Amino acid sequence: MRLAYADPPYLGKSGRYDHPEASKWDDLENHRLLLECLDETYDGWAYSCLSTSLRLLLPAAPERARVAAWVKPWCAFKRNVRVAYSWEPVIFAPGRDRSADGAPVGRDHLSAPMEMRTGLVGAKPAAFCLWVADLLGFIQGDELVDLFPGTGVMERTLERRLL
Repeated sequence: MRLAYADPPYLGKSGRYDHPEASKWDDLENHRLLLECLDETYDGWAYSCLSTSLRLLLPAAPERARVAAWVKPWCAFKRNVRVAYSWEPVIFAPGRDRSADGAPVGRDHLSAPMEMRTGLVGAKPAAFCLWVADLLGFIQGDELVDLFPGTGVMERTLERRLL
Protein backbone atom coordinates (compact mmCIF):
# COMPACT_ATOMS: atom_id res chain seq x y z
CA MET A 1 0.00 0.00 0.00
CA ARG A 2 1.27 3.49 -0.87
CA LEU A 3 0.83 6.02 1.90
CA ALA A 4 2.03 9.61 2.27
CA TYR A 5 2.57 12.27 4.88
CA ALA A 6 2.67 15.97 3.96
CA ASP A 7 3.86 18.70 6.32
CA PRO A 8 4.29 21.72 4.02
CA PRO A 9 5.09 25.18 5.35
CA TYR A 10 1.86 26.24 6.98
CA LEU A 11 -0.42 28.66 5.19
CA GLY A 12 0.83 32.21 5.70
CA LYS A 13 3.96 31.12 7.59
CA SER A 14 6.56 30.78 4.83
CA GLY A 15 8.72 33.53 6.34
CA ARG A 16 9.75 31.10 9.07
CA TYR A 17 11.60 28.91 6.55
CA ASP A 18 14.86 29.44 4.73
CA HIS A 19 13.91 27.66 1.53
CA PRO A 20 13.56 29.14 -1.98
CA GLU A 21 10.11 27.59 -2.55
CA ALA A 22 8.64 28.28 0.91
CA SER A 23 6.67 31.34 -0.21
CA LYS A 24 4.51 29.32 -2.61
CA TRP A 25 2.84 27.80 0.46
CA ASP A 26 1.35 31.16 1.41
CA ASP A 27 -1.12 30.57 -1.44
CA LEU A 28 -4.21 28.56 -0.41
CA GLU A 29 -4.55 27.14 -3.93
CA ASN A 30 -1.22 25.30 -3.61
CA HIS A 31 -2.48 23.60 -0.44
CA ARG A 32 -5.71 22.63 -2.20
CA LEU A 33 -3.76 21.18 -5.10
CA LEU A 34 -1.57 19.19 -2.73
CA LEU A 35 -4.61 17.71 -0.98
CA GLU A 36 -6.05 16.76 -4.37
CA CYS A 37 -2.76 15.19 -5.44
CA LEU A 38 -2.51 13.21 -2.20
CA ASP A 39 -5.95 11.73 -2.67
CA GLU A 40 -5.38 10.87 -6.33
CA THR A 41 -1.89 9.40 -5.87
CA TYR A 42 -1.89 7.53 -2.55
CA ASP A 43 -4.06 4.87 -0.91
CA GLY A 44 -3.93 6.83 2.34
CA TRP A 45 -2.39 10.10 3.45
CA ALA A 46 -2.02 12.58 6.30
CA TYR A 47 -1.63 16.35 6.08
CA SER A 48 -0.50 18.61 8.93
CA CYS A 49 -1.83 22.15 9.18
CA LEU A 50 -2.54 24.97 11.61
CA SER A 51 -5.75 25.14 13.60
CA THR A 52 -6.32 28.61 12.13
CA SER A 53 -6.23 27.32 8.54
CA LEU A 54 -8.32 24.18 9.09
CA ARG A 55 -11.57 25.94 8.05
CA LEU A 56 -9.93 26.95 4.76
CA LEU A 57 -8.36 23.57 3.98
CA LEU A 58 -11.05 21.14 5.04
CA PRO A 59 -13.43 22.00 2.16
CA ALA A 60 -10.67 20.87 -0.24
CA ALA A 61 -10.39 17.46 1.44
CA PRO A 62 -12.32 14.49 0.04
CA GLU A 63 -15.41 13.20 1.79
CA ARG A 64 -13.53 10.21 3.23
CA ALA A 65 -11.07 12.46 5.07
CA ARG A 66 -11.12 12.86 8.82
CA VAL A 67 -9.46 15.28 11.24
CA ALA A 68 -7.21 14.14 14.08
CA ALA A 69 -5.62 16.29 16.79
CA TRP A 70 -2.02 16.45 17.98
CA VAL A 71 -2.25 18.06 21.40
CA LYS A 72 0.95 19.50 22.82
CA PRO A 73 0.95 19.32 26.65
CA TRP A 74 3.74 21.87 26.64
CA CYS A 75 3.91 24.50 23.94
CA ALA A 76 5.65 27.78 23.33
CA PHE A 77 3.62 30.81 24.34
CA LYS A 78 3.84 33.76 22.01
CA ARG A 79 4.03 37.36 23.13
CA ASN A 80 0.62 39.10 23.19
CA VAL A 81 -1.20 35.91 22.12
CA ARG A 82 -3.82 35.26 24.80
CA VAL A 83 -4.86 31.71 23.81
CA ALA A 84 -1.89 29.46 23.10
CA TYR A 85 -1.64 27.37 19.95
CA SER A 86 -1.43 24.05 21.78
CA TRP A 87 -2.75 21.66 19.14
CA GLU A 88 -2.38 20.96 15.45
CA PRO A 89 -4.94 19.30 13.21
CA VAL A 90 -3.99 16.45 10.93
CA ILE A 91 -6.34 15.89 8.01
CA PHE A 92 -6.07 12.24 7.00
CA ALA A 93 -7.55 9.55 4.80
CA PRO A 94 -6.58 6.09 6.06
CA GLY A 95 -5.16 3.55 3.66
CA ARG A 96 -6.55 0.79 5.83
CA ASP A 97 -9.61 1.60 7.88
CA ARG A 98 -10.22 -1.86 9.36
CA SER A 99 -8.18 -3.57 12.07
CA ALA A 100 -9.18 -6.91 10.49
CA ASP A 101 -6.79 -5.99 7.66
CA GLY A 102 -3.85 -6.05 10.11
CA ALA A 103 -3.74 -2.34 10.82
CA PRO A 104 -3.16 -1.28 14.43
CA VAL A 105 -6.08 0.10 16.42
CA GLY A 106 -5.39 3.71 17.31
CA ARG A 107 -6.91 7.00 18.36
CA ASP A 108 -7.69 10.17 16.47
CA HIS A 109 -5.72 12.23 18.96
CA LEU A 110 -2.19 12.25 20.33
CA SER A 111 -0.81 14.04 23.35
CA ALA A 112 2.93 14.44 22.91
CA PRO A 113 5.37 17.29 23.46
CA MET A 114 6.61 19.27 20.49
CA GLU A 115 10.19 18.80 19.31
CA MET A 116 12.70 21.44 20.35
CA ARG A 117 16.10 22.55 19.03
CA THR A 118 16.16 20.49 15.85
CA GLY A 119 17.22 23.36 13.60
CA LEU A 120 13.90 23.23 11.72
CA VAL A 121 10.72 25.06 12.67
CA GLY A 122 7.84 22.62 13.06
CA ALA A 123 9.92 19.44 13.37
CA LYS A 124 7.79 16.57 14.63
CA PRO A 125 8.67 14.14 17.45
CA ALA A 126 9.01 10.38 16.89
CA ALA A 127 5.76 9.74 18.82
CA PHE A 128 3.94 11.90 16.27
CA CYS A 129 5.42 9.90 13.37
CA LEU A 130 4.30 6.58 14.88
CA TRP A 131 0.83 8.01 15.49
CA VAL A 132 0.51 9.21 11.88
CA ALA A 133 1.60 5.78 10.63
CA ASP A 134 -1.11 4.21 12.80
CA LEU A 135 -3.74 6.69 11.54
CA LEU A 136 -2.95 5.55 8.01
CA GLY A 137 -3.04 1.83 8.86
CA PHE A 138 0.67 1.40 8.04
CA ILE A 139 1.98 -2.18 8.34
CA GLN A 140 5.20 -3.86 7.34
CA GLY A 141 5.54 -3.98 3.55
CA ASP A 142 3.79 -0.63 3.03
CA GLU A 143 5.51 2.43 1.60
CA LEU A 144 5.08 5.67 3.54
CA VAL A 145 6.41 8.65 1.58
CA ASP A 146 7.29 11.79 3.57
CA LEU A 147 6.75 14.55 1.02
CA PHE A 148 8.45 17.21 3.17
CA PRO A 149 11.15 15.20 4.98
CA GLY A 150 12.72 18.11 6.88
CA THR A 151 14.79 16.46 9.62
CA GLY A 152 14.13 12.94 8.28
CA VAL A 153 12.46 11.87 11.53
CA MET A 154 9.59 10.02 9.82
CA GLU A 155 11.93 7.72 7.88
CA ARG A 156 14.18 7.07 10.90
CA THR A 157 11.21 6.37 13.17
CA LEU A 158 9.61 3.90 10.76
CA GLU A 159 12.94 2.14 10.20
CA ARG A 160 13.27 1.60 13.98
CA ARG A 161 9.67 0.41 14.20
CA LEU A 162 10.20 -2.22 11.53
CA LEU A 163 13.40 -3.62 13.07
